[in-house]
This record gives sequence, C-alpha cells and structure tokens, in this order.
Amino acid sequence: MFVEKMGKTKTVQNKDGLINILFRDDVTGTNGVMDSGGNEVVGKMADKARASLSVSTYFFKKLETLGVSTHYVSTDANLLTMIAERAEIFGNGLEFICRRRACGSFVRRYGDYIQEMEKLPHLVEVTIKDDERGDPLINDDAVVALGIMSLKELNEAKELTRRIAQIIELDLGEKGLKLIDLKLEFGKINGKIVLIDEISGDCMRVKKGGVLLNQIELYEVLIAED
Repeated sequence: MFVEKMGKTKTVQNKDGLINILFRDDVTGTNGVMDSGGNEVVGKMADKARASLSVSTYFFKKLETLGVSTHYVSTDANLLTMIAERAEIFGNGLEFICRRRACGSFVRRYGDYIQEMEKLPHLVEVTIKDDERGDPLINDDAVVALGIMSLKELNEAKELTRRIAQIIELDLGEKGLKLIDLKLEFGKINGKIVLIDEISGDCMRVKKGGVLLNQIELYEVLIAED
C-alpha cells in the first residue's frame, strides 16, 4: 500500500485495485476560522475523523438503497477508513455545490441581490478543484469547451446533485436539522457517473435551531442519538 494523495482532511491510498480513504481530524476554514466551506486547513478536532466517516457511511448506504450509484464498498471503523471503487475523475476534479440557503462565498459574491440565509431553489454551482486558485467557479460553457465533461455528463451530474441534496435534506429534516449547502464530487466507473469522495459534515453546512453544527455535533444528532 502507498499514499496516492494527501487531501486537506483525508488521505487516499491504493489497495488491491480499490482505494482506502483514510479520514483525519484536520478541519478546514477561512482566515483561521473553522468552516466546512473553507479552503484551508485551520486546525484539528478530536474524533472528527470518526464522526465524518460514520456520517459518510450512513449517507452512502442510504443513497445506495434509493438507487443512487456511488463508489462506496465498505467501512473499517477501527482503521478510520472507507473502502471504495476507483473512479475516473473529470479533469483534475470538479465540485458540485447545491445551495439551499445563501451562505458563505455565495453572499460575498451576490450580497447586493440576496440576504444571508435567504432560501435558494436547489441552486447548483460548479467549481474546479484547485487549492492554489481557491477552487474557482466555472460555468457550463467553459466545462464543455475545456473538455472536462460533455454537456450530457454535466447535466446528469447536476441533476444527481439536486437529487442527492433532496434525499439528504429530507433525512436531516426528520431529525430537526436544516441543510444550508452541500458539496459533492462525481467520477465515472465503467462509463457510469457515480458519487465519490465523502458525504459528511466536512462537505455540508447544517443548522439546528439556527446554529451551525460542526462535524461531531452533526454526527451526534444524526447517528449517535438515533
């Protein structure tokens, strides 16, 4: 086994034709302030890795039962790893962000037109995975013109983003939680677009009673109290 890639909060390793995604306690933020929507590592949170792995496992299994294809294979809770199929990524990686409430960078960009926490209609934005450039937004025409995805693939990924967000939003709502936004990644396995990476508090903002939950608080409400 060898390290294939060190991400901000996870380490990806090769293993027997599959990949091991090792979850770490690192947390992201902006300007030193913890925020799952941030683009830099700002510190560590004890047991965050276990919480993020548990929440990811919970949602991947739920999505599979509802017919959403993913790269998920199994979880090793002792090693804090998720085992997954290897997927072909689009370009150097794209992120699909589904916004239900205006928050973070969305308000910083469009504050003249919308207020903080104002409702949005499952609005999907696409960004390029590029830490040096701050994961810049990219529009549909550019995605296609640059050969990153075909228009058909792009539309399919955006529809999958909305569907997954709706499933997660409904599940959270049953537990008194409100989804603010959600960041997803997709790849191709045997020519089919599937959900990859993770689905945890590291890639979504969730509120309970008007308060944003951190990764461990989300785990405690979503799973530990279930």
